[in-house]
Amino acid sequence: MALCRGEQRPESAPAPATTRSRPRKVLVLGSGPIVIGQAAEFDYAGTQACHSLREEGVEVVLVNSNPATIMTDEDTADRVYLEPLTVESVERVIALERPDALLAGLGGQTALNLAVQLDDQGVLARHSVRVLGTQLEAVRDSEDRDRFKRRMLAIGEPVPPSRTVNSVAEAVEFAAEVGLPLVVRPAFTLGGTGGGIATSDEELEQIVARGLRASPITQVLVEQALLGWRELEYEVMRDGDGSCICVCNMENLDPMGVHTGDSVVVAPSQTLTDKEHQQLRSAALRIISALGIEGGCNVQFALAPDSSNYFVIEVNPRVSRSSALASKATGYPIARVAAKIALGLSLREIQNQVTQRTSAAFEPSLDYCVVKIPRWPFDKFPHGDRRLGTQMKSTGEAMAIGRNFQAAISKALR
Repeated sequence: MALCRGEQRPESAPAPATTRSRPRKVLVLGSGPIVIGQAAEFDYAGTQACHSLREEGVEVVLVNSNPATIMTDEDTADRVYLEPLTVESVERVIALERPDALLAGLGGQTALNLAVQLDDQGVLARHSVRVLGTQLEAVRDSEDRDRFKRRMLAIGEPVPPSRTVNSVAEAVEFAAEVGLPLVVRPAFTLGGTGGGIATSDEELEQIVARGLRASPITQVLVEQALLGWRELEYEVMRDGDGSCICVCNMENLDPMGVHTGDSVVVAPSQTLTDKEHQQLRSAALRIISALGIEGGCNVQFALAPDSSNYFVIEVNPRVSRSSALASKATGYPIARVAAKIALGLSLREIQNQVTQRTSAAFEPSLDYCVVKIPRWPFDKFPHGDRRLGTQMKSTGEAMAIGRNFQAAISKALR
C-alpha cells in the first residue's frame, strides 16, 4: 500500500513531477484511420480526453485525418483540423494555433509515434510546445525494445531471453545460440504488425525482414517463445505525484503465442491465486513507477503454467485497446482520468464520476465477470490466413457482463 501512495519507489524511479502551470491551449493528436489493432477504442478515448480537458477550462485543438469519428464532431473540441497525421501538417497547425502543450497518449500508437517524430525533428522545441502526461523519454524506454529490456533488468524484473537486432544476420546468429521457436516483436508498432512466431530458419528470416520494414527505427526484438504460458494484463494508472493504482487485471483464455487482441479475455482473472495476483500487481506498479509514466498504462505478463515464475512481455505507455475494455468493464473512465493527470491533477484530486463521492485514487472492485470475444473478418477475406499468432487479425469484439464466467461467456457467444 505504501507503493500505491507513492511513499516508496524503486531506486531507478524518477522523482515526482514538479508543479507546472496549467496550459491555456492543448493540441490533441488523433489516431487517424481505422486499422487492425486501432479502431473505435481510440476514438472513444480521444473524445473522453477532449471533454475532460474542456471541463478544466482548457482550449482544445484536435488534429485527426479521419472524419468518420466522434472526436472530430464540432462539439468535441474547440478547433478541429482534418489533416494528415504527418510532421509537416502538424507543424503547420502548431504554427497557426500556437498551443502551449501537446497530448499524444490518447491517440494510440499513431499519435505516439508522431509525437516522437515531432520531438526528434525539433518541432516541439522550435515552437515551445511541451508534452503533457507521459514524457517522450518514458515512451522511448517503453517502445524501444533494447532500452525497455535494460530498464526491466535494472529494476529486477525478469524478461525472456532475447536480443534486439537491426538485421536478419543478427537474428539468425541469436537463433543458433538459443534455438527455435522464437518470437519476433518489431519496435514502435501496433497490434504486433510485422511480427510473428518463427519455427524454422526460413520463417525467421522472412519475419525478421518484414518486422524491420514495419519498425520506424528498423529494430526488432527476437525472444524465446513462451508457448503455453498464461498471458495476463494489468491496467494501471499513475499521477505526477507518483501515486499508483491497479484499475483492472485481465486474463487471456488463449496462452502465449496468440495476440491478446485475438484472444478471449476475461476480467477479473479467474485462475490466479491471490499470491500470483499480488505478485503481478506489485510488479506492474513497480514498472509504471520506474518508467515514469503519467496516466494509463498496460503491462503484459507471461506466467508459467506450473509455477509462479513470470516474465514481463511488454508495456504500452498510453491508453490502449485493452484500456477501453478495462474502462468499460470496471466503469473507471481511464481516458478521462489520464487527461486530467496530464494537466497536473493527482488521483486524489479527481472525482470518480461513477460514485460521485470517492476519488479516482480508489481501485475498482468487481463482483461480476466480463468476457471479451474477438471477431475476425474471414467472411470478407475467405482466402486469408486463419492461423492466429502474435500479429493481430481481429477487427471487432463483443463484450458481455455476467454474475459468473459461465453466464458472461454465454452472453458474449450469442
